[in-house]
Amino acid sequence: MKNKICLTEKNYKQLQALYDEFSCSKGLKILGFPCNQFGGQEPWPEAEIKKFVTENYGVTFDMFAKIDVNGGKAHPLFQFLKSKQGGTLGDFIKWNFTKFLIDKNGEPVKRYSPTTEPLEIKKDLGKYW
Repeated sequence: MKNKICLTEKNYKQLQALYDEFSCSKGLKILGFPCNQFGGQEPWPEAEIKKFVTENYGVTFDMFAKIDVNGGKAHPLFQFLKSKQGGTLGDFIKWNFTKFLIDKNGEPVKRYSPTTEPLEIKKDLGKYW
């Protein structure tokens, strides 16, 4: 349970920090897609998820409807992302907080594991302004 909380807290707080720093100055967009395919961690309706991340982590970046990212009902966006940036052991998403960096032309240029802290991504952002 502690690891789940740490992963959630680190990701939301650091994603928000990146958004705060670069959304206005560089046009950075961060898109969050809740998914309940990983240990049933997000069983709540979208409104409750958004309220939780807003109240607990100050999230102001876009949070979308809950979707599937794997399997036959995987959202087309994630089918596209996985086809362009496959994973280490397969194209499937292994856990919540898998992150994709997408350039200005809409091309996925890098994929990050759930354990990659968002602030580590900062070094790659400058290549795509």
